[in-house]
Amino acid sequence: MVAPVSGVSILTITQATTATFTDLFIDLAFLCFIRSGTKKVVCPVHGEMIGEEGDLLIFPPGSIVTLENRPVPNASYQADGLYFARDLVDAVFSDHPSRNVSPGIQIVRASYRPSEILDLIKETLERDDLPPALKKHRLLEPLIWLRHNGVQLPARDDDQPWGKVRRLIETDFAKPWRIADVAGHFAMSEATFRRWLAKSGLGFAKILLNTRLERGLTLLQTTGVPISRIALECGFQTPSHFSDSFRKRFGIKPKLIRSREE
Repeated sequence: MVAPVSGVSILTITQATTATFTDLFIDLAFLCFIRSGTKKVVCPVHGEMIGEEGDLLIFPPGSIVTLENRPVPNASYQADGLYFARDLVDAVFSDHPSRNVSPGIQIVRASYRPSEILDLIKETLERDDLPPALKKHRLLEPLIWLRHNGVQLPARDDDQPWGKVRRLIETDFAKPWRIADVAGHFAMSEATFRRWLAKSGLGFAKILLNTRLERGLTLLQTTGVPISRIALECGFQTPSHFSDSFRKRFGIKPKLIRSREE
């Protein structure tokens, strides 16, 4: 996910069927405001956590999480998701200690009225009359509020090889990426590149597939783009290849993200 010029991206997330998604990579700082249903998260630091309607879940940049979105009866799971660019996070949290240790996923409960943060962000992003510098300043206010309420959100260090490879793939999901070309991009031989990736325990083919599938999941949850088009945009040659790979990774058919099976 690449943040726009303002430094903040906002998405409306909808899911019709309960599903668990394992080992999702969250590159940028991510705020999830739950509007309907619940979200179960397995955090490496805090263990199992449940976010309910009105709660805010905060995911530090570089998080790898397992989560389950649970719709309520006769309604879809719904949430607003916000990604914050690194420079905004650094402006507020740069002096936090232990920057190489993740604070884990954190929750601000509904009783603290985190929805007011969301309203401020939406109002700021929608205003075209604000000078860019003033808009950026106003977008820092929610982060300052989070820090005031005990949230830790350190910047992520760019030292993970697979993270760098993912960000390259994200520049063009549909491109037929070849390991030799990617190795060349990082000024390495293919053998050196494989050894470099081996430090993180993931091979190139797995990184490529996971990056494409997670992009497909985001498009299913946040857009009305046809599944056949999502498959092609994410680099799969056929919709059936995308569907089979998606079901194998997430245990659910792509179409069930948008509608319940009768």
